[in-house]
Amino acid sequence: MTGGVLGSGVVALTLGLVGHAGLADQLGQNQRFAAAGGVVVTLTMALVSYSESPWAMFVPVTLAVPVLIALSQIRSDEIDFRRASGAEHTQADASQRVSHAALLKNRRLLIFAACTVLFQVANASMLPLVTGMLAREGQHKAAPLIAALIIVPQFAVVLLAPWVGKRAEESGRKPLLLVGFAALPIRALLFALTDNPQALIVIQILDGITASVMGVMTPLIIADVTQGTGRFNFAQGVFGTAMGIGASLSPTVSGMIVYKYGPSAGFVTLASEGLLALVIVALFLPETKKAVPNVEHASAGSQPR
Repeated sequence: MTGGVLGSGVVALTLGLVGHAGLADQLGQNQRFAAAGGVVVTLTMALVSYSESPWAMFVPVTLAVPVLIALSQIRSDEIDFRRASGAEHTQADASQRVSHAALLKNRRLLIFAACTVLFQVANASMLPLVTGMLAREGQHKAAPLIAALIIVPQFAVVLLAPWVGKRAEESGRKPLLLVGFAALPIRALLFALTDNPQALIVIQILDGITASVMGVMTPLIIADVTQGTGRFNFAQGVFGTAMGIGASLSPTVSGMIVYKYGPSAGFVTLASEGLLALVIVALFLPETKKAVPNVEHASAGSQPR
């Protein structure tokens, strides 16, 4: 429940604060700090897990205090509601926004949604499959390796995400999106070929590349294709639902395949799903930078001026 609210909320606040022109760069910075926070939480939980105190598991709760302090520094009058909704500056009220149904005619939005669902189906169960293999080596040996598998991609995001944001604004979204989608099937195939713990950790750098790209590109492309509609946040919600469905299907499908045919078959299946998503992006999703949707306005019967 928290993830479904906070992710979209932070993106909406970001758009309302910096506007569409500054969104790519700020999303890169957001991803950097989010990844750094992930590293802190993972290390904190690793230390706490070795503590014998029954209160040790409540220590991470204190990490919410800096969040509330930071949030309190943002004044509500600094957030432009029209910008945060993806509306034009001349759209003064909700009646001038496009209808919800009009978004279903947005071809770019639908194509990207389909690719995102396939991405989640391929990605969500990949790390659990890897950790399952490591667990066979014994709990004490697997624990630090699993921690490394989580932390290494986060470090990659810290380094890459700001660059992804800047590059997206300079050279467009699609080239970076192709890199992010391509890293997924490559990672899955490499996992199918080896169970060496050190090699698995190195392969996880590809997850950092994918996370850097998708973390910035997903809200950015949604903002691109809904610009001027006033329905940016609704589109975010629809995407969140679609991604949740894909992430829920992933462990079910891959788990059945691994149970019947083994881990290698599971990773090959995930690679195939990721490759299909890559092909759809390459062939059917156009560049979205500076694109203004027209079909939606025509369907709504009003053109913003």
